Amino acid sequence: MAEPPRSAEDELGYRALRSIRRIIRQVSTHSRALSQQSGLTVPQLLCMRAIADLPAGSVTVAAVAETVDLSRSTVSTIAERLVRAGLVDRVRSERDRRRVELSLTEEGARRLEAMPRPLQDRFLARLAALDAAEQERVLSTLEQVVGLMEAEALDAAPMLAPGSDVDGA
Repeated sequence: MAEPPRSAEDELGYRALRSIRRIIRQVSTHSRALSQQSGLTVPQLLCMRAIADLPAGSVTVAAVAETVDLSRSTVSTIAERLVRAGLVDRVRSERDRRRVELSLTEEGARRLEAMPRPLQDRFLARLAALDAAEQERVLSTLEQVVGLMEAEALDAAPMLAPGSDVDGA
């Protein structure tokens, strides 16, 4: 039995849904490849990058959480897993014994150096290459899609990773 012809409106809607699905698949595919290559999730990689990039003496769970825009409890869980994996060290501050600072181990620094940049870094670079008006149009359109999908109330960190990567740390 032949499918009835689609209207132009239907076709536009299906094209929009295919585009959204492509984005979701690319995020999933990239995250899976990163994880297979490195054994780490995107949030773990971002936390390691923050630990490496923050000024020495200021690398706490709170500072990393603020840098990667995740909750302190999520970053604390990620840090614990990275410590167990031998990629991050936790050390009490010499100046303030109540303060615990994070640093990459030699293995952590080596692994971080060998990892490709996350998908969001490439996206941000390409977005920045657009002129300001085009950047605003892209943002406006994406915000409109969020509204059409009734997703305004969802909290989302600015990282391209499947939700389970973030929630599962």
